[in-house]
Amino acid sequence: MTIDELLAAARARLRRLQPAEAAAASSDGAWLVDTRPQFQRRAGGEIPGAILIERNHLEWRLDPASASRIPEATDHGVRWIVVCEEGYSSSLAAAALQDLGLRNATDLIGGFLAWKSAGLPVIGHRPVGP
Repeated sequence: MTIDELLAAARARLRRLQPAEAAAASSDGAWLVDTRPQFQRRAGGEIPGAILIERNHLEWRLDPASASRIPEATDHGVRWIVVCEEGYSSSLAAAALQDLGLRNATDLIGGFLAWKSAGLPVIGHRPVGP
């Protein structure tokens, strides 16, 4: 299997969300989880209210059975919307969460860059240049 095939298989299992859909779902109780590394968040900004969990910690923080879970990880029915920079690694991460039984996990199509391009709220953005 190639990475492209793995990505396609992951996405086939998800009901991925456009930025406006993700914003609406977040307003309706879903949790946005930003998995981007700190350097990307520092450069591009963050989504207000998103939970920041870098990718290598994700499963341990969101699994309700994990001793390392965050308080929001109350059960397997929580709606998680995973966000990465461009919407690739978030698809793989959301599929991994579904493998843990987190049946409502999905991701943001186009990632943070699509969110920002859609004109949705971003905080902490530092413009590049003089």
